[in-house]
Amino acid sequence: MDARFPYSPAEVAKAQLLQFGILSPDEIRQMSVAAIEHAETMERGKAKPGGLGDPRLGTIEEKIKCDTCMAGMAECPGHFGHLELAKPMFHIGFIKTVLSIMRCVCFNCSKILADEEDTKFKQALKISNPKNRLRRIYDACKSKKTCAGGDELEVQDEQDTDEPVKKRGGCGAQQPSITVDGMKMVAEFEATKKKTDDQDQLPELVERKQILSAERVLNVLKRISHEDCLLLGLNPKCARPDWMILQVLPIPPPHVRPSVTMDTSSSTEDDLTRQLATIIRHNENLRRQERNGAPAHIITEFAQLLQFHIATYFGDDLPGQPRGTQHSGRPIKSICSRLKAKEGWIRGNLMGKRVDFSARTVVTPDPNINIDQLGVPWSIALNLTYPETVTPYNIERLKELVEYGPHPPPGKTGAKYIIREDGQRVDLRYVKKSSDQHLQLGYKVERHLNDGDFVLFNRQPSLHKMSIMGHRIKIMPCSTFRLNLSVTSPYNADFDADEMNMHVPQSFETTAVVLELMMVSKCIVSPQANIPAMGIVQDTLLGCRKITERDTLIEKDVFMNMLMWWEDFDGKVPAPAILKPRPIWTGKQVFNLIIPKLINSISFSAWHAETECGFITPGDTMVRIEKGELLSGTLCKKTLGTSTGSLIRVIWEEAGPDAALKFLGHTQSLVNYWLLQNGFSIGIGDAIADADTMEKIDETIGTAKNDVKELIKQAQEKNLEPEPGLTMMESFENRVNQILSKAYDDAGSSAQKGLSESNNLKAMVTAGSNGSFTNISQMTACLGQQKIEGKRIPFGFVDRTLPHFTKDDYGPESRGFVGNSYLRGLTPQEFFFHAMVSREGLIDAAVKTPRQYSVEAREGHGGHHGEI
Repeated sequence: MDARFPYSPAEVAKAQLLQFGILSPDEIRQMSVAAIEHAETMERGKAKPGGLGDPRLGTIEEKIKCDTCMAGMAECPGHFGHLELAKPMFHIGFIKTVLSIMRCVCFNCSKILADEEDTKFKQALKISNPKNRLRRIYDACKSKKTCAGGDELEVQDEQDTDEPVKKRGGCGAQQPSITVDGMKMVAEFEATKKKTDDQDQLPELVERKQILSAERVLNVLKRISHEDCLLLGLNPKCARPDWMILQVLPIPPPHVRPSVTMDTSSSTEDDLTRQLATIIRHNENLRRQERNGAPAHIITEFAQLLQFHIATYFGDDLPGQPRGTQHSGRPIKSICSRLKAKEGWIRGNLMGKRVDFSARTVVTPDPNINIDQLGVPWSIALNLTYPETVTPYNIERLKELVEYGPHPPPGKTGAKYIIREDGQRVDLRYVKKSSDQHLQLGYKVERHLNDGDFVLFNRQPSLHKMSIMGHRIKIMPCSTFRLNLSVTSPYNADFDADEMNMHVPQSFETTAVVLELMMVSKCIVSPQANIPAMGIVQDTLLGCRKITERDTLIEKDVFMNMLMWWEDFDGKVPAPAILKPRPIWTGKQVFNLIIPKLINSISFSAWHAETECGFITPGDTMVRIEKGELLSGTLCKKTLGTSTGSLIRVIWEEAGPDAALKFLGHTQSLVNYWLLQNGFSIGIGDAIADADTMEKIDETIGTAKNDVKELIKQAQEKNLEPEPGLTMMESFENRVNQILSKAYDDAGSSAQKGLSESNNLKAMVTAGSNGSFTNISQMTACLGQQKIEGKRIPFGFVDRTLPHFTKDDYGPESRGFVGNSYLRGLTPQEFFFHAMVSREGLIDAAVKTPRQYSVEAREGHGGHHGEI
């Protein structure tokens, strides 16, 4: 434990409330360690006392200690100084709030303008949220032109016997209209009428304008009472309104504005240091002019120049103001620009994932690694390190790693540092003596990553718990992270140049957390919906559908090779299902090897019909598992995916997370090898139905077009009855949509039934690995009605959708019905309508995509107390 912070037996209290406030001038002086009076940082090669490099502010050099806390660079947090301003100045962060308060209080007596009997004012006082209360009081006061009340008595009704009540004590003074122009506050008074000899004198033609200095505004704000501060939503203990005017400028320590030392022993100062030096010089010039009794307009010009530099020091994007620049013309990097936006300190550093002991690169698929493994490039494994403590059990292995050093031979890993018990770090890049490589028990070796190390893997945006999970690493060639396909679902990752982040734990405690709480096996079932977050996908899912069909039989040589892909193979070959004329195994026997023996389950394939019943269904759609034996059924996405009753969910619950993880891995290994031997491909022939089916599709579409023409004829002859609650046009459109939708559904259904059970396109859709029946319908039958915002294509030209059609044509083709399929090809008009719908889909997807960090931004605002 650090000697500066001795142990205290006092009980640690829990924080109940976090209150933000504004530093008062006195607080700034009290927390300051030095009054800064000189713009220079160095004098005769040393830090100048009273300058911007004052040694009391802290140290950023290794060999120099801080004059205030006497700590070195690593321990010294930095200390603030202060600059006494010659005149008060506006703070750009508070100028809008100052304007709101100035419009709420009297320019003369600083009391709230609204009277206590004002209805709006009474309603505003009932609001508990301070920020909202200030807004409502502002609404009540903004129309007031005089300070309400004065000291006159309010007359009571005759029947009221109570004593006269005094109104809110105002002065009755006329109030100016106050606005902000850049960094100036302007007060505009209305011209007054003067009475002489009972005659009214005409008002002055030019309204009187006054530029309010920060000093004058400060005097108004100082006079506001504590009671009025509370009414205005300000806590006088934490944030009086006069504290929003700068009287003392805090000078940040050099840790915030470090100087960059060049090779030639010269140094380049930070933008903040340069700007502070400019502020100090202009502040001194202003003070000198005041001492010398300069004219008022000269002092005003010097004050405005100082105000400009203070404003650009805090923020560089002020409306109506030029940006502060260096001599080279480059804009100054102000405090606000360092904090805000995506690249700022908050979002870019504190909330960012680009931290120490992390790596980021593109992810690519690898179905041959286990589901909880992560393929890591050699270039990353030989750069990141893990601190391993030397013990009697690992000292020989660590000695070998230390001997290899930071540049080990090909195929080996090494180490980068030795950390001795006294904290001394030995960089193995520069070690020349073998004695410096000596290891003792208790030393730490920062070794390279090895196979089996545990790491965290993350893909942004992190939307739920499974967006960051623990993996075992496997060092592999090439420069991308390799990821198993089943684990992409919770990450919402695909392989179109997605990048992901890897974080290496740096202690046993962190590794234990990763191992026990965050590993992939612990995240297979989502805690949100209690359903699997990952399952079998893509090729493996298709292979499972094909291998578990009734007529799938596996020859001896293929089955033996599949057993070699099984990690748990114990040398015992299961008995074949068919012995004569040669031994042959069924595809279901493959799953008998990998399903845990305590699993009993009955489920149904996605295409199971209610009419199919019995122990063994005709379509083989009842998936029956007894004591780990797959007796019947064809596996698909419903039984192996992320649905509620999937086999993965059953294994996870009955046999545990590790068994579910092993099942996913073994399924991929065995099925992928079988699919590689069996083969699978899709040709254009898979999208072509037989002649009878195509004829039926054409007949369905033709009938629907004729029905629409008949409906148009009825509407033209005014024989169409409107539906309840709809106009005639709405009823017509509704019926047309019903006819065309039914035609599309019927044509698609005919196309699906027209494809044989051996059709490879249909096999992919029923397996759930890719595609849908809608894709089959559009490829084989027709694309159907194209809709924009749920309606048929509207007229874009005068009374028609395109120049290719006649005016007032309400038929199917002219309003976006596509009767052709992708196989036949679209006409130019159909292609245009289809492109319109595609564009709408792209825009919807872009608009609905959540912005990164929006969740954090809302949470940060939700926790705000509301007081300034």
